[in-house]
Amino acid sequence: MPLVRIDLSNGSPETLGPAIGDLIYQAMRDTINVPEDDKFQVITRHEARELVHPASYLGVVYSPGFVLIQITLNHGRTTEMKKAFYKRVADDLHARQGIRREDVFINLVEVAKENWSFGNGEMQYA
Repeated sequence: MPLVRIDLSNGSPETLGPAIGDLIYQAMRDTINVPEDDKFQVITRHEARELVHPASYLGVVYSPGFVLIQITLNHGRTTEMKKAFYKRVADDLHARQGIRREDVFINLVEVAKENWSFGNGEMQYA
């Protein structure tokens, strides 16, 4: 049920977007109870002027390697689960892809289950 949107710079390697998607999917499976095969992702590359962010915010200083991750998912995860997920994604992206932890921006958008249709014009979760 999560829909993952990954936005990154055109300057990053072509293989980076799918690699980020794979790491996020595994982190979701391990930390926030996402079921197997529930992998819906949109990976978008941008010119530097199209991925707008401040030089720093709340004490975090960003670089040109900034990655924005937005995940729409059902309500129901605890604060502790979300914290574990954020840390896991930042740590894995740093360890496996060399992305600075500071450059990993994550936003979760929680919705009710009736806000999904996975095809056939049906509301599968209702």
